[in-house]
Amino acid sequence: MCKVVIALPVHNEARRLPPSLAKLQCFLQEHRGYDYEVVIVDNGSTDGTRAMAEEMAEAALESEAESGGTLTLRVMHLDEAGRGRALKAVWLASEAEVLSYMDVDLSTDLAHLPELIVAVAEGRADIAIGSRLLPGSQTTRGWKRKLLSRGYNWLLHRALGLRVADAQCGFKALSRRAAQALLPQVVDAGFFFDTELLVLAQRQGWRIAEVPVRWVDDPDSLVRLLRTIGQDLKGVWRLRH
Repeated sequence: MCKVVIALPVHNEARRLPPSLAKLQCFLQEHRGYDYEVVIVDNGSTDGTRAMAEEMAEAALESEAESGGTLTLRVMHLDEAGRGRALKAVWLASEAEVLSYMDVDLSTDLAHLPELIVAVAEGRADIAIGSRLLPGSQTTRGWKRKLLSRGYNWLLHRALGLRVADAQCGFKALSRRAAQALLPQVVDAGFFFDTELLVLAQRQGWRIAEVPVRWVDDPDSLVRLLRTIGQDLKGVWRLRH
């Protein structure tokens, strides 16, 4: 049976992790057919996130369903923060056929997760990504974030020739073969990781599939917009030159 790893990068998310993880576990219990491994990747937290994650993993037992497949939960800890760093650590160490991740706030509707997994598992795509900017997508977000998102993706199209509609949606899956080839080339360890991965994939001919998603902005997001924008612009400059 195909194995799927779902990485949950967390940094100071002790409050948000328990309800999000419970929601994800319930969803996976109802949508089987694969062996799921959920990996909580604590990267540089200082608020008790690691202890919370380990407590939840210890309480969770491997389970099976009539529809087939297992569901396991484990924790990985990294001393340094960085979403890209966290994803590389999980994905490069995994032997699963499908490697995926989502943001812990679960802003993207979990109903779209099977679409990502199936696209990769059945070989229709090497990388499958959620998109908030395709026809059919439904987003609820403030005008500032919407404007920044559209502006950033416009810049990627113009400066780097990236053809995907939405590079930064925290909802992606890829094959182990693609991961083993691409991840060692990705330099960024933060939020620009997603963009760099897609740019390299497109340049090297890997197949990218986009899935329109329902997405609701999290008003309590810990992402620092100005700092992230600065890092993204530096990343764009590096890839262009």
